[in-house]
Amino acid sequence: MRLWVYLPLALSALLPYAARVTAGRVAPSVAVRTVAAAAAAAASGFVCCLALLALTLFDDLPPLWEFDDRPELGLPKPVPGMIALGAALLLLFGAVRLVRDVRSRRRVLRELRAAGTPNAGLVVADWAEPFAVAVPGRPGHVLVTSGMLRVLSPQEQRVLFAHENAHLRRRHHRWVTVSSWAAALNPLVSPMAVLVGRLVERWADEDAAVVVGDRRLVAQAVARASLAGRRRQVAPAMGMSGSGAVERVLAMQRPRQASRWQALVGVAALCLMVLVATAVAAVEFADVARAWISMVA
Repeated sequence: MRLWVYLPLALSALLPYAARVTAGRVAPSVAVRTVAAAAAAAASGFVCCLALLALTLFDDLPPLWEFDDRPELGLPKPVPGMIALGAALLLLFGAVRLVRDVRSRRRVLRELRAAGTPNAGLVVADWAEPFAVAVPGRPGHVLVTSGMLRVLSPQEQRVLFAHENAHLRRRHHRWVTVSSWAAALNPLVSPMAVLVGRLVERWADEDAAVVVGDRRLVAQAVARASLAGRRRQVAPAMGMSGSGAVERVLAMQRPRQASRWQALVGVAALCLMVLVATAVAAVEFADVARAWISMVA
């Protein structure tokens, strides 16, 4: 366990850069799926390798500790105790972050659903704050405030509803949740979670442009909603005034992004390396564990 067990940790630090390059060269729908899947793969490899490192603490427990200072036995040496302890602490830290994320999302959903009972998939809240989000669920619904409706023209309101319904129809909250949980377990991929959050808004913008048939109208509506709407924590709900407003407005003033499939090679290769390295590390750990356990069998 000299190299392979650490390789997924190093590759996790490279993935956000590769993901950012890929996202600029493919359509948002492709980028969301690719980046979220890559984040999940990196988190899986990260957690598995940390678990393997932490499990090497077994040689410090009785009755195995009595073989620790007997080099004549030729037992393979696990990793240093401090590294194993650090891995165990990182696992605990990740578990705490994951639980906090899950609880935060549930709390936000309860608050948003308490705003009113949906009628035909829509809740109009009489709030002065300009605010609109797609609230996931079974079924999901759109929550919009009277303040937001006053800000937007009737044509821009069409964009708003097309955008929020795209979030619901495409189940964007699932991709956002996957990437957020991956970042909770593996902080190295946190930039990828942020990137997925921006990309799902771009994806919904593109779907809205198809519905209304006017990319410049979508850009105008995004700009107006983003300037009017006050940012608040709404994940896993998603709103048109979400992140990356300037980037989104500029994107809608250009032709639709075509996908360059070769741009996926870098991210795919890194993910494959993470999974292969994790598998090899698991095999190496099994060999080490078998040798030590055989001493007391």
